[in-house]
Amino acid sequence: MRHAANLSLLYPHLPLVERPAAAATDGFRGAEVLFPYGIDLGPLRRAFDEAGVSVVLINTPPGRDGERGLAAVPGAEERFDEAFALALQTARYLGAPRVHVMAGVVPHGVAQPEAIRTLVANLRRVAPQAADAGVTLTLEGLNRSDFPGYCYATPAAVCAVLAELDDPTVRLQFDLYHTAKEDLAVLAEIEAARPWIDHVQIAGPPDRHEPGEADTDLFDAVGWLAGTGYDGWLGFEYHPAGDTTAGLVWRRLLPA
Repeated sequence: MRHAANLSLLYPHLPLVERPAAAATDGFRGAEVLFPYGIDLGPLRRAFDEAGVSVVLINTPPGRDGERGLAAVPGAEERFDEAFALALQTARYLGAPRVHVMAGVVPHGVAQPEAIRTLVANLRRVAPQAADAGVTLTLEGLNRSDFPGYCYATPAAVCAVLAELDDPTVRLQFDLYHTAKEDLAVLAEIEAARPWIDHVQIAGPPDRHEPGEADTDLFDAVGWLAGTGYDGWLGFEYHPAGDTTAGLVWRRLLPA
């Protein structure tokens, strides 16, 4: 299992363009960048190349304030297409093989089934574009405490969408933190979701800092996943409680 630094959150004392080098010094060879938009990508791409760090995941643009994505928002199809085109162009430029398609907050007055129908229709329309570019699309549940109203909160809800979609180029982004924040049995959830998993992320509940020795459920789940032969990325997607490098001591708790 390979470790990826989420450079939108880690090393917050550094400008983004300096974070790839810091991550490389700490032993990372992969990185997530949540929203690499509205910036000059040239220097950032050079920084990753010089550091020997690969961008492994970006998100689609979130939309306007509070939207948290557009894919499941009825009536926003045109804006979603524009956002997705930008995400795909950015992924290709940065060499990212994976784009998390943010579903968004279900608008007031819209029933959940309508939002899911919109999501599935949007994904069916854009998935061939991603496949042609060699990019995998991922979906991720976001917990209701931190992200109220988001289209789905649990891995099982995402897997139900993936089953309906039935497209091997659209996969599950399993976030251990969001699963724990939903008070779910993390090990049971990752076992059930294993056939769909393409990417995994970790942070320690309840405050989304570094995981610690008390987070045995998270480490049990990671160990189980490693035992299945999963050789993908584990994204360190948390807000460091202090110095990022010093805080990485928790890595000793991960399976070898």
